[in-house]
Amino acid sequence: MATQSLASSGIDVDSELKMVDDTETSASASLQPFGRIHDILNVSLPCTEHGSRWDLNLSFSGAVDKVNPHDPALLDVLKGDTSSPHIDGSGALLVPALCHPHIHLDKAYLLSHPKYAHLQIEEGSFKEAMELTSKAKSNFEHEDLLERGLRVIDESVQAGVTSMRAFVEVDQIVGLKCIEAGKALKHKAQNRCHVQLCVFAQLPLFSGDDDGEGIRSLVSGALDPSYSVDVLGSTPYVEDDREKMKQNVEWTIDLALEKNLHLDFHLDYNLDTEIEPLVWHVIDTLKAKNWTKRTDKTIVLGHCTRLSLFKDDEWKRLKSKIGELPISFVGLPTSDLFMMRTESGARGTLPVPRLIKDYGLNAAISINNIGNAFTPQGSCDPLYIASLGVGVYQAGTKRDAEILYECVSTRARAAIGLAGNTKEEFSKLSINTGQPLDMLLFNKDEPGWRTRRTVPEAVYLYDGAGRRTVIKDGLLVE
Repeated sequence: MATQSLASSGIDVDSELKMVDDTETSASASLQPFGRIHDILNVSLPCTEHGSRWDLNLSFSGAVDKVNPHDPALLDVLKGDTSSPHIDGSGALLVPALCHPHIHLDKAYLLSHPKYAHLQIEEGSFKEAMELTSKAKSNFEHEDLLERGLRVIDESVQAGVTSMRAFVEVDQIVGLKCIEAGKALKHKAQNRCHVQLCVFAQLPLFSGDDDGEGIRSLVSGALDPSYSVDVLGSTPYVEDDREKMKQNVEWTIDLALEKNLHLDFHLDYNLDTEIEPLVWHVIDTLKAKNWTKRTDKTIVLGHCTRLSLFKDDEWKRLKSKIGELPISFVGLPTSDLFMMRTESGARGTLPVPRLIKDYGLNAAISINNIGNAFTPQGSCDPLYIASLGVGVYQAGTKRDAEILYECVSTRARAAIGLAGNTKEEFSKLSINTGQPLDMLLFNKDEPGWRTRRTVPEAVYLYDGAGRRTVIKDGLLVE
């Protein structure tokens, strides 16, 4: 039925899918992993005694098989032994790899790509960003979507990202172009980075000339199993009125349950105390529809800048209302601080470390956009956001720095449903045996005291993503 509806809109699903398959076949070879690693020696680990050094042995599957105090003799034994590939960490920090829990793959680098360079920021408002992006989207083509998306993946992997939730938009402007490119990019990156695809409705689902019927049909069509979609997302606050915002929430939840997908809302993107947060309706609807009994999928609420105005009693009420729902919040500080413009000049973004420390909520941070009118500035390196967070959140203690790293690593993975069955352990940075773990090794610097050996050093002293070593599933990637 979805195929027929799409055909009536002029979209030939069969031919579009063939184009994606052809693209995947021709372009998958360039992103192969570099080689398997059996041992990682002489490294500093989180959650261990300061100054201690450790040796790790990895199983063929990439899980950590053994963790032992460093034995210098092992380096001599393994020197020149090509049958047992190893890395000498020279005392540098080895940590769980990084994760983007929220990134827009299709809108990246619009300000710098030659095709869209004429669409530059004049005001810096949300309205202008929507208009500029709509103009760009009307000219999206498969090749430039691949070019810009691949740059995001390349620069992210170089920084140490091995998993991401990638939003790809579906509407009458782009049709299925973004999901087609997203599928191809997911396939191309599969040995370097786990790409979760989120079919995303940035535009209204119940407002407009046709009351959103066209975009709802397109979204349903984009959830065809052939597209390998993992997540469904929408933006309730773009609807014309409150009732339509609620309809947006309810329809998206119903469809996510029907298709057994993770759920991701861009929510409550304002700094107005006169506007009742929609988060309460989201929670009530999830409970009314028995989310936890019908699925094990996770729920992410992104932006939520309105919640930054909450007082202590409201945060406690929110924690209580959420109960057992698998909800995580994702703060997007580089976008929020740029976009949230008020007459008084106030800015706002979710106080992520406080959500975790004071209220026991799971939360993460992410870069959201890069190089477009929503977020012209930044980096594809999540550690850049973590380092920025020290000042943004006034979070400068040792534990704060560890939380900020968790927010771009283990907590981020948990938020998007990649923590497996280790719900109680997802926040920990410790590296233990039996874990199938992607890892990031910082570079050795000279003189030796410059080498980052602790998580706080890595967060405080941003290294510009320089010369990090990335290991995914036991394989060295580049």
